[in-house]
Amino acid sequence: MSNAKSNMGHILLITLSAAIGGFLFGFDSSVINGANGALKIHFNATDYQLAWAVSLALIGAAVGAYFAGRLADMFGRVRCMLAASALFLVSAIGSGVPFGIPDFIFWRVIGGVGIGVASIIAPIYIAETAPAHLRGRLGSMQQFAIVIGIFVALLSNYLIVRLAGSANNVLFGGFKAWQIMFWVEIVPAALYGLAAWKLPESPRYLVHKGRLEEAKEVLAKIDSEGVDKEIENIHETFKNEKPAKLADLLELVGGKKRIAPIVWAGLGLAILQQLVGINVIFYYGTMLWQSVGFGESDAFLTSVISSGVNLVMTIVAIMLIDKLGRKPLLLIGSVGMAITLSTLTVCFMNANSDGSLPNAAGVIALIAANLYITFFAVSWGPVMWVMLGEMFNNRIRAVAIAICGLAQWGANFIVTWSFPVLTGKDGIGVGPTYAIYSFFAIFSIFFVAKFIKETKGKELEEM
Repeated sequence: MSNAKSNMGHILLITLSAAIGGFLFGFDSSVINGANGALKIHFNATDYQLAWAVSLALIGAAVGAYFAGRLADMFGRVRCMLAASALFLVSAIGSGVPFGIPDFIFWRVIGGVGIGVASIIAPIYIAETAPAHLRGRLGSMQQFAIVIGIFVALLSNYLIVRLAGSANNVLFGGFKAWQIMFWVEIVPAALYGLAAWKLPESPRYLVHKGRLEEAKEVLAKIDSEGVDKEIENIHETFKNEKPAKLADLLELVGGKKRIAPIVWAGLGLAILQQLVGINVIFYYGTMLWQSVGFGESDAFLTSVISSGVNLVMTIVAIMLIDKLGRKPLLLIGSVGMAITLSTLTVCFMNANSDGSLPNAAGVIALIAANLYITFFAVSWGPVMWVMLGEMFNNRIRAVAIAICGLAQWGANFIVTWSFPVLTGKDGIGVGPTYAIYSFFAIFSIFFVAKFIKETKGKELEEM
């Protein structure tokens, strides 16, 4: 596309509207941080039950992510966003009034499906409506919205706990603080539905369905120049195309069909983003800091500060991604995470017999944790989502992103389920658990250097 400065207001509006799904993704996945300790007490749950209660939502997310690409190709990007908003709304209401762990898990899984759909649809939609020269920054809006959602979830949790005195105390109307935490999500879930209702459909989806005049109208609002040429370029990539299927991800190498290298690269990005353990901070941060000697209120505040760091550094990433490029940012992030996670490992390895950290180790661990978040937020957080939206060609994009999304949520589930088990009374402890995350951070340096190719500034039709 040509320079679209004159239509920047319209481009930004549709990008932000789509990114509300990212906000809900961040909010819904992190709101559990403030509630998991109270849930454990309220239902007298074991470490294993808590692990399932927090992590099974991610299986829902994996399912939602896997089918989202196909559903988006069948029914359109906008209809999928509307479905996700409905799932978030139902989950928010139900999660606040569970009768026990089983039905709590049911409501969380529904929300998880919404997270999975939103996590895939927003990067597809933003990549397909953004001009190439702005796609990195606009694609980063997805991750920016996610971190805002995480920040708002943890901030609202902190404020609710300050009002109630504890997450397990009654706040008003006989309802406990942890129940109110989930109900806060009702408002953004409804707003997402309203915003999606007003969004134009993706021009690439419209061309794919033969609705060329509608596609031209959408493209003209994004960039009034070169619309016919852009339609022709998009149409060319869809010529003689059959519906995308898993077999399309294979290519012939030495007479045998093997998974294409670009698909391996996408899978590696998606899985490693989770295996470095970032969501332990945002799902269990409050419990983690309490376990090493912080008071409940201080632990909640620490989680808010960490999410604030995440938010600020994501803004920095948005400013840098189209200047430095995707690969350099990933390498910087990998090196930084390897150093900071190794530091956290040493701190937790030297904990007192009761699990608490000596004063100096506590301060160092807090600094290292926030530097770790800094390096993640300026690199792997936004860059992974941007690259998944743009590294695949039009023919395989939806199915490739679906597979990578499934892998990402699968890895997220493994990390999230295993953390309370690994660090519980029968586990290996916090220090050795962080050693595992350190290993994957170190491995990610070599993976990016060898397998990731730069995508900065390329049209989607060039991929």
